[in-house]
Amino acid sequence: MHRRILMAAIGAGIFGISMPAMAQDYPSRPITFVVPWSAGGGSDAVARVIAGGLERELGEPVNVVNRTGGNGVVGHQAIASARPDGYTIGLITAEINMMHHQGLTKLTHEAYRPLALMNTDPAGIHVGADSPFASAADVLAAVKGGETVRFSGSGQGSVWHLAMAGLLVRADIDPADAVWVPSQGAAPAMPAATTTVASPRRSIRAASMIAVRPERQTLLIVALCTSHPMPAAIAA
Repeated sequence: MHRRILMAAIGAGIFGISMPAMAQDYPSRPITFVVPWSAGGGSDAVARVIAGGLERELGEPVNVVNRTGGNGVVGHQAIASARPDGYTIGLITAEINMMHHQGLTKLTHEAYRPLALMNTDPAGIHVGADSPFASAADVLAAVKGGETVRFSGSGQGSVWHLAMAGLLVRADIDPADAVWVPSQGAAPAMPAATTTVASPRRSIRAASMIAVRPERQTLLIVALCTSHPMPAAIAA
């Protein structure tokens, strides 16, 4: 499975931060931090950690706002269209390199001034604790055997969709043999998959390993594999 490179750069509109925002009295009011994906997912978790650090550093509230929709287009457009005064910043994800190729938007990375690379997220596949799948090999065998297996994790053509397709291609399986259920991010992905299939126990989420951690006590989600070695504290 291909590793996701989460280009979590903070942008401040197409022209970057204007001179008033660079003055010594910046910031003098709360900052809005736009995230193009749903609350509770991996990108949202990263944004909230960064927002907390910025609040401590700058002495002003940094409010995370989740602007979902359009396979990530809505949030990314909100960041690009914001007044470039430093009071609206955003989390730009790797989908910015894909959306225009799908004809969803004319936005590209050139619409932003990146300030920092925040993190990279390896992809993983997650299932419910009562799933019959005990390993990635079980999942691949089911798809290859003609069973209806549904994946979700984010929008159509997102990095997690590509990760799923890459996993199947490496196993000599046509990605079209599995079903991808689009969602607005990792957090709603498992419900999106399970509510559209008669056998939700055969539904799988492709997303970051971080996304699964808050759900383990409530949804009993387990991770079957990851595309890259993870520190034990994160994978546990």
